Amino acid sequence: MSCLKHLWEDVATQLSVLQMPGVLSFAETLSYTACRQLSQMFLAIIFFHSSEYILAIAIHGRSNVTFKSFLISKNYLSAMILSLLEYFLEIVLFPGLKEHWWISDTGLAMVVIGEIIRKLAIITAGQAFTHLIKVYHEEHHQLITHGVYRFVRHPGYSGFLIWSVGTQIMLCNPISTIAFAIVVWQFFAERIPYEEFFLKQFFGSDYEDYALRVPSGVPFVK
Repeated sequence: MSCLKHLWEDVATQLSVLQMPGVLSFAETLSYTACRQLSQMFLAIIFFHSSEYILAIAIHGRSNVTFKSFLISKNYLSAMILSLLEYFLEIVLFPGLKEHWWISDTGLAMVVIGEIIRKLAIITAGQAFTHLIKVYHEEHHQLITHGVYRFVRHPGYSGFLIWSVGTQIMLCNPISTIAFAIVVWQFFAERIPYEEFFLKQFFGSDYEDYALRVPSGVPFVK
């Protein structure tokens, strides 16, 4: 019995030497990395969508705003869930991939910059800004060419493109970064010509001259 007892004590000692430093170090790193990156991600999402809804109410009035102004669709939810699945898989299988803090911080900066650009676009446009494309001209719908609209025609789209791609760079998600960039770009590449068809009808040559002077704000979209 005493022999077995000493043998067990030796094994336990060896296991503690092998496990404790490495395992604790890895767990602490994993915990800190995941906590920081995911908290930034969820805060960015909550702020973006809640502020969209609050600004819509402030500009158009509560009676004219629906929950669609939160801008949360099934496709959007699916994309975000898939991006989180990628994050959890990679942080377990390739934890070093998430430790490139200069990349993550670049993504965080993009999130902040994209948010600022989009909110400036909404505030500058005022009642002329809506989440749904207007197909009928209303009295309060004016052509906005000042402020951030001096630099790009669709700063709200520019801001969202930067913000959405930034969320994935912030998580160091290589697959979702590429996927978000392609999908969001494709969405706006189709939406901008459709929206501008009506804008040209509403404002005629004024909008055509404006479009010739100022870029769309989305790369490779005229």
